[in-house]
Amino acid sequence: MSTSSAPVPRIELILPCLDEAEGLRWLLPRVPAGIGVIVADNGSRDGSGAIARDHGGTVVGVPERGYGAACHAGLLAATAEVVVVMDADGSCDPAELDRVVRPVLDDAADLVIGARRPVSRHAQPWRLRLANRALAARINARTGLGLHDLGPVRAARRHSLLGLDLRDRRSGYPAETVVRASDAGWRIAEAWVTYRVRHGRSKVTGTPLGAWRAVRDMTAAIDQPA
Repeated sequence: MSTSSAPVPRIELILPCLDEAEGLRWLLPRVPAGIGVIVADNGSRDGSGAIARDHGGTVVGVPERGYGAACHAGLLAATAEVVVVMDADGSCDPAELDRVVRPVLDDAADLVIGARRPVSRHAQPWRLRLANRALAARINARTGLGLHDLGPVRAARRHSLLGLDLRDRRSGYPAETVVRASDAGWRIAEAWVTYRVRHGRSKVTGTPLGAWRAVRDMTAAIDQPA
């Protein structure tokens, strides 16, 4: 008697997650058909993992705390050719994933960053907008790119991302991704994505101390020598 296994999806969505039950309830039903979902759970206690499983997602436990740790664990667990990282808080819409993924699938870019277009001032408070602009300016000075954002949505080929050997396991992971990709000569592009008010308070920038730590980690990643 022969057996068959489910086909490996060509695209997988990696969702770093810490207590994002509300966001996952909104987000997961909007993931386009054919895209696999990996929820990298950083120790949630609100039932996020159960919600992910109920929607057909794969849950990977990540005992090491930190955004970068969750992203890396999700990347290791993935098997698809192309992966997309997106926040699990419902601030970005997976229905728009094609904007970010398509240039990678078409071999027009090696890394695509989802540049956020806020729907209102409440989606991205002024202090975070200013911090993001300053960080984007620093990364552009470091790399020569013209990025508008270091947004929470990124698409690339899985094996290529693993080849960058990213080391940051905290908030500097997105900046390190761009810096190392640029140093490696990758073709880096942007795609505008709608940015909504997140569900619940951010674990990274929801407090002044958290915002300061995020800026510190990203600055350190940008300032790494080539």
